[in-house]
Order: sequence, then structure tokens, then C-alpha cells
Amino acid sequence: MSLVLDPAAQDLLFREARTANTFTDEPVTDEQMQAIYDLVKYGPTAFNQSPLRITLVRSAEARERLVRHMAEGNRPKTSTAPLVAILSADNEFHEELPQLFPHFPAAKDALFSERPVREGAATLNAALQAAYFIVGVRAAGLAAGPMTGLDFEGVRKEFLDDDHTPLMVVNIGRPGPDAWFPRSPRLAYDEVVTTV
Repeated sequence: MSLVLDPAAQDLLFREARTANTFTDEPVTDEQMQAIYDLVKYGPTAFNQSPLRITLVRSAEARERLVRHMAEGNRPKTSTAPLVAILSADNEFHEELPQLFPHFPAAKDALFSERPVREGAATLNAALQAAYFIVGVRAAGLAAGPMTGLDFEGVRKEFLDDDHTPLMVVNIGRPGPDAWFPRSPRLAYDEVVTTV
């Protein structure tokens, strides 16, 4: 049985897509980012909690502040990408649950009143949304360069607050010259899937 999704779309989103390491200087517009969000916001999260928060780094001053917190090998990429996004988990996502999960308005207090519970749920579900975000960037015909080589606490203090936990930084744009490293191997189906 084949997949329903067109093979060209499969290639765009998965088979041919890779982490970009260089970018052209073509800008990434607010309209493109709005379209990406308007697509990926439909990806499922537990209780529709939607804890991902996106901080777009556009100004030169903010870019300079961010680059200081990146690992040495990630600094050139982050310095030159047309747009950089800091993806974080909102640990106070439960405040939005009455709106986002209206058929169980008590979920906010019944399930997520304790901060450690919220932090665990926020991290897991925002990570899911981060994956949707990367696929959404690819769906827009752009390349994503997600990175976790950074000073997380430094990024949190510089750009966020105590209620937000940074997950990753994603460089976004059109791929530049020599953007791709050779594709790394993947595990085979029978190495990953167990039937019981």
C-alpha cells in the first residue's frame, strides 16, 4: 500500500529535506511565517494544550544577543540565516485551556494545577509542535536548521521569562551553497518497530 500524500510532497517534507547549514539572503516574510503557523497549529497535542511559543529574531541587535548564546559551530549559521526562531514551551499553558479545551473547562485546575506537571506536559507537547513547525517550514518551500547547541539558560534569561523553557533555535530561509551535509543513515523498519 502506498501513501496517499503525493510523492513530490513526501520528498519535500521528508526524503529530500535536511537540516540547512547555509542560507541565501532572500528574506523570510511575516506572511510566510503566518502561513506556516496557520498550517501547523492544527497538529495534535494532549488536551489541545498548544504550549509552543515562537520568538522570531529579526533585528540585528537581537541577533547579536542570540549568537552569543549559541555553540561556537552554530554561530555562523545563526548570524547569516534570514530569520531565526527561538522555540520554547509555555509552562503556564494551562491558562489557555478553558478556551482551547472548552468541553472540559476544569482541566486547567483538575489536571495542571501543579507546576512540575505543567512543565513535563509543556516540554513534551511543545516538542511535538516544534516538529510540526519544522515540517511546516519545509511545506513553505523553505529550509530549517534546528539546533540545540546553545546555552539554554542564557537564551531563557535573554529572550524569555521564568514561565518559558527554550527547546531549540531554528534557522529559516532558502538553502545557500553547500547547505547540506551528506545524509546520515536511518534505522530500518524492523530495527524500530516491534509487534507484540
